[in-house]
Amino acid sequence: MEKAFMKIPASCFLGLVISLSAAGVAAQTSDAQPTPASSTQVQQLQGEIDELRTELAALKQGSATAPAAAPAPTSASNLVTPASAVAPAHTTLSSLLGPTTLSGFVDMYYGVNFNHPANLTSGLRSFDGGANQFDLNMVELVIDKASDAASRTGYHVALGYGQAMNAVNASDPGGLGFDQYLKEAYFSYLAPVGRGLQVDFGKFVTPAGAEVIETKDDWNYSRGILFSYAIPYYHFGLRAKYTFNGKYSLTCFVVNGWNDVVDNNSGKTYGATFGWNPTKTVAVAQTFFWGPETAGSNATPRQLYDTVVTFTPASKLSLMANYDYGRGDRMTGIANPVWWSGIAGYVKYAVNSHYAVATRYEYYNDKYGFTTGAAQHINGITGTLERTIASRIIARLEFRRDQSTQPVFVRGNGLTDSQSTLSAGLVYTFDTKEGSN
Repeated sequence: MEKAFMKIPASCFLGLVISLSAAGVAAQTSDAQPTPASSTQVQQLQGEIDELRTELAALKQGSATAPAAAPAPTSASNLVTPASAVAPAHTTLSSLLGPTTLSGFVDMYYGVNFNHPANLTSGLRSFDGGANQFDLNMVELVIDKASDAASRTGYHVALGYGQAMNAVNASDPGGLGFDQYLKEAYFSYLAPVGRGLQVDFGKFVTPAGAEVIETKDDWNYSRGILFSYAIPYYHFGLRAKYTFNGKYSLTCFVVNGWNDVVDNNSGKTYGATFGWNPTKTVAVAQTFFWGPETAGSNATPRQLYDTVVTFTPASKLSLMANYDYGRGDRMTGIANPVWWSGIAGYVKYAVNSHYAVATRYEYYNDKYGFTTGAAQHINGITGTLERTIASRIIARLEFRRDQSTQPVFVRGNGLTDSQSTLSAGLVYTFDTKEGSN
């Protein structure tokens, strides 16, 4: 009853009250003797009651048939939405960095040397020298902004820590000083010349060789003899690259020399890399460097010829070959300039998206012992099994055997001419360009 009563409009309720009041007045005056004046008033009042009853009936009929009134539109400015109903904006690290990208990796391993060297060190290894122990190869963080036609300036900074960085920077005349943890640092400018001339100035890794400092970008876990002894790690100076088309490119260098931010003489080293891609499956890179590398002397320029050929006959199969020849430096007691040379062959087969196998054979001739410290010939063979986990972790199990014509490998407390090792490495990678943030 109360809910039904509340639905009656106020005007209807007022009319009902007036009607009841009028009926009461009529009942009170019906017993009294009417006077002309009171009869007239009663008639007027009765007419008003009839009009109210008519209006009341019309209102009732309209409220029963008319549709419910639409709610008044709500101003957008007065609309209040609960916080839980608003979808939160998804902010990514790549959106915050803009054109700058972050990438890097963490590289650790456990190495077993079957010679059980007393010094816990495997011979002729540049980065993975730890034997019979867990070790940190390298941690790297790269901050990079590429230059292009829209933004012609860029930069590249690569910071590193671990055994690899100690080996890379150990030969700098400044020692392991201010740049000990700096693998690369240079700024770039894309000059509006033809298709674009890329100019870089600073510290950058060498273009020579088939292998690189980062384990994740190599086919094997360990670095070969040629990478460790035949070529430099990095240069400091100026380089300029021009890509003529999809088949030909040329990069020119003017640098301090081999592995030195602080030069050890007043001469400069000049170089060039010619890139040729005759087909989609073949790539050739020919590098040449010339310049003095002897401390305090410009009289004996060093020369390096480096050739790398890559062939991909099928999507799962890749082949690579590397040849190095260096000469020019002088050694006491040797009349002619010293020289060294080496060749390496690589095969990699991707079983599927998770597994791959790779092998490497290399031969190195350090005729005068200028690069390795002993006049020797070295043969090495390496086999690597790779497993990719969750697209970010690269796991590698590797067996390697090196054989020399000299007893240069430690065995217990003595020396021997061969060395066999087994390594298990894990590399975790990340890159904001791939959404890994």
